[in-house]
Amino acid sequence: MAVDFTQNSCREFVEVLASNAPVPGGGGAAALVGAIGTALGNMVGSLTVGKKKYADVEAEIIALKAKCDGLQKDLLDQVPADAEGFEPLAKAYGIPKDDPNRDKVLEEATIVACKVPMKIMELCCEAIEAIAVFAAKGSRLAVSDAGCGAVCCKAALQSASLNVFINTKSLKNREVAEEMNAKANGMLDKYCAMADEIFAGVRANFF
Repeated sequence: MAVDFTQNSCREFVEVLASNAPVPGGGGAAALVGAIGTALGNMVGSLTVGKKKYADVEAEIIALKAKCDGLQKDLLDQVPADAEGFEPLAKAYGIPKDDPNRDKVLEEATIVACKVPMKIMELCCEAIEAIAVFAAKGSRLAVSDAGCGAVCCKAALQSASLNVFINTKSLKNREVAEEMNAKANGMLDKYCAMADEIFAGVRANFF
């Protein structure tokens, strides 16, 4: 089982990230940034609940906060999961090139290594959808935090996608590769645009 770097301090996480250790890497960093972005949106919800001004949307915000609590946990769980998913690939690269099983093992390990970054992308998409609601209906005093959350989740989404694409590029099975690429690109197209809309909408409050 991979080490859960989310148990470390922020400083320790960054120091290990900057080192030559194979994990955490881009996938783990994307998951952490996604969790932070989700939490920023969730904070808007926390500052909305209990305010008379927002009583008409309180039930919706409470339900959305519960969903985001789950998303935050799921994203943080992807930090050790990404490290664990990369381990077979790291081992496969160490197989001698004249080993007849190398290509098969490498192909299978590469597909495994794509799974967690793809999961991170899916979770970030859900988070961006939630943040859109927080930005539209949550406390105006904290609307900037919704914008920050959207930007963080967009960055996490894009970062995770690169960890998919670097692996699909090397797959021999191009049908599987293109299927994953299409799914990832679809999420990028839809949710990067949504995050940009949230940011623009929040920014418009200040000018």
